[in-house]
Amino acid sequence: SDLQKQAERGELLQPLIFVLLVLCSVLLYFKVSLMDPGFVKSDEEAGKSEEQSMVTAQVPSNVKTRRCGYCMVKQPMRAKHCQLCQHCVRRYDHHCPWIENCVGEKNHPLFILYLSVQLVVLLWGGHIAWSGLYFEQSWDWLQHNILLLMSFLLIIIFTIVVLLLLLSHLYLISCNTTTWEFMSHHRISYLRHSELENPFDQGVILNLWTFFC
Repeated sequence: SDLQKQAERGELLQPLIFVLLVLCSVLLYFKVSLMDPGFVKSDEEAGKSEEQSMVTAQVPSNVKTRRCGYCMVKQPMRAKHCQLCQHCVRRYDHHCPWIENCVGEKNHPLFILYLSVQLVVLLWGGHIAWSGLYFEQSWDWLQHNILLLMSFLLIIIFTIVVLLLLLSHLYLISCNTTTWEFMSHHRISYLRHSELENPFDQGVILNLWTFFC
């Protein structure tokens, strides 16, 4: 059959990979949006773990763990209360309206992976849409290709948004800071009272290694 001949020639490999990437992006979306981003449990002890002690070694000693005024749990360093989720989140980055969940300590790496896969899907989809366009200066052409043209423009917009979002997150990760810390540096006690501009920065390579590995 024609389908078997196409498979033998390898013509079905690219569509199959594209479908798998789309499926992967959908699964990552649900995983990131439904998983625990790092909610601070109410019964957690105030003492710091070894990992926290390592990353907070350069933070001023006069900055102490405080109790959240909303949910009354003891907030670890770099945690923040999200009023939309009604929880304190460890290493809080931001509340993402697209996934209706916070991006925090547990789901931030998966969020970056989701953005990366989504960017590949958008670039591939844009290439497919562009290859289907052939331009003619006529009303009939516009009528027959308006949906494809609008799809291509929409893909371009989403690609730019996802690319900028991914690049900004990778930059912040390379500095070992979060979106919240970057935007609200002057309002955060452990950053405002620190002698260093960013007491968590361990160098680009170590920052990336710590985050992803």
